[in-house]
Amino acid sequence: MAFVFFRLSPLNQYRWQLFRANRRAWWSLWIFLAVFAVSLAAELVANSKPLVVSYQSELYFPLLEDYPETTFGGDLPIDADYRDPYLAELINTEGWMLWPLIPFAASTINYDLTSPAPTPPSSENWLGTDDQGRDVLARVIYSLRLSILFALILTLGSSVVGVLVGALQGYYGGRLDLWGQRFIEIWTGLPTLFVLIILSSIINPGFWWLLLILLVFSWTALVDLVRAECLRARNLEYVRAARALGLPNRLIIFRHVLPNALVATLTFLPFLFTGAVTTLTALDFLGFGMPPGTPSLGELVAQGKSNLHAPWLGITAFMTLAILLTLLVFIGEGVRDAFDPRKTLAPQESKA
Repeated sequence: MAFVFFRLSPLNQYRWQLFRANRRAWWSLWIFLAVFAVSLAAELVANSKPLVVSYQSELYFPLLEDYPETTFGGDLPIDADYRDPYLAELINTEGWMLWPLIPFAASTINYDLTSPAPTPPSSENWLGTDDQGRDVLARVIYSLRLSILFALILTLGSSVVGVLVGALQGYYGGRLDLWGQRFIEIWTGLPTLFVLIILSSIINPGFWWLLLILLVFSWTALVDLVRAECLRARNLEYVRAARALGLPNRLIIFRHVLPNALVATLTFLPFLFTGAVTTLTALDFLGFGMPPGTPSLGELVAQGKSNLHAPWLGITAFMTLAILLTLLVFIGEGVRDAFDPRKTLAPQESKA
């Protein structure tokens, strides 16, 4: 960790040490990063195409390029279906295939089920299949990637907008602050769910459309916090000195005012991230989220609700959400404690 400390100030080094001292938050961070890394490499972990195909002493990479069936001795010039027993036999006769750990993609239907879908967990489908015969574990992995990336982008976007608006209101005050607060009060009173229902009847909601709509309503979460910090910081002596020296307002805000406000803001980011995950899950569950067929945690919850005779679906959805949200809450608590002024300003007492 020497390279980290080389870039951090002594105060931030101590905050990092406080976070590491919280073993629950520290291990939660590593587990979350491992889960996120696996989800980012979902195509390498769960896919209906082999990673590498060796046929007649030549190597093929189906994940990077689509090959016709005739490449491997088939009869039809269509994309190769590597799960087809006929094509698999042709390849294995004169080569081999290296499959991912889970030989199913998120939308792959297992046509070799021995009983009607949904089927319980087995050696082939570790968490069973849903009511369409799709592997549940593969859909969980792809769902985690979608949820985490969506929440990450939404959290960063809403934080940037909220911090900027709060900083401008708090620093300049006066009419800008007055009218800004009245606008935020009206804006936060709009029913977000009703707006989504209306828009979903006009447009086909997708990842970016849904992200944009939620960003329009979620940026107000940090405005009050940043505004209060900037109202306090703008009257401090070093800010007055910078203003007296003729430093432009934009530089005063970004160099002297915002750093103090960001300390309190950073402690809220993990909890905003958690809220973004639950919001996307709830919208998908209600049918106002991602397009049908998209692997998502909300769709998995809906599967469990619609198939009460298949309890593994509901249990999988519950455990996935419970573990993910618990990890995020533990990380948020660790960040909050690391930025606690009492612990930061009394290092000797905290060590004891």
